[in-house]
Amino acid sequence: MSVEAPQLPAAAAAVSDADRIAPRTAKRRRSRLSDTALRASVPVALVTVWALGSATGRIDEKVFPSPWSVWSAFVELVTTGVLWENLSVSLARVAIGFTIGGALGLSLGIASGLFALADKLVDPTLQMLRTIPFLAITPLLILWFGIDERPKIIIIAAAALFPLYINTHSGVRNVDRKVIEAGRVFGLRGLGLIRQVILPEMIPSVLVGLRVSLSVSLLALIVAELSNAPKGLGFLMTSAQQYFQTDVLVVVVIIYAIWGLSVDLLVRGIERILMPYKQWGKSA
Repeated sequence: MSVEAPQLPAAAAAVSDADRIAPRTAKRRRSRLSDTALRASVPVALVTVWALGSATGRIDEKVFPSPWSVWSAFVELVTTGVLWENLSVSLARVAIGFTIGGALGLSLGIASGLFALADKLVDPTLQMLRTIPFLAITPLLILWFGIDERPKIIIIAAAALFPLYINTHSGVRNVDRKVIEAGRVFGLRGLGLIRQVILPEMIPSVLVGLRVSLSVSLLALIVAELSNAPKGLGFLMTSAQQYFQTDVLVVVVIIYAIWGLSVDLLVRGIERILMPYKQWGKSA
């Protein structure tokens, strides 16, 4: 005569699952908090040293403004609307330029990575053009297109194109051949193989290119706006330099720094969405 094992009630099973999950969730939360605190420790330390140096007089106010002077300048720029008036123009320039350059870089990288003919036609030319510095082409672009928005958009688009092209091209070319052969074994051919095997495998390289491309676009924006820009962060910086407003200069520099950090956080967020398995490995 067989004796059936006692069955746990559904509520008890749910409680036991919750007891197992709760410590993991708390551990992840503590890990995130400690990670955030560690990342913020160096900037906080730098600001603290800056404030102490200004308060004690070791940092000359005429050479480098104090944190409270910079904060006052920031509040004034915000309340008068000057900051947003110039920041919005810069954001629009980067958005348009990066969209054009990023789309071209991604498309040309995929095409030259997949097809030998496209690689022979596109890659040598782009490898030559990418070594030309922004400052070298700025006078030519102004001569050809004037001082309106077109030269600035072209500079930013060119800056965005090359890093994304190089990393996309490398990502397509370096897909593991064993993975491709495995896809063919399962009957994948042509577009199906590209869509389900090659494109997912190149995502890490594309994200690296995206991070570099967004950062370089910011550098190109600075170059573009320092030459005959009636509005923008570069114009604000040039104006502050002419009138010796070092506090405004520091405000713009901090905005550039925050912008760069925001770009990095954006790419990390995209990485979590497209490659969640990497987060599983970190949280284990």
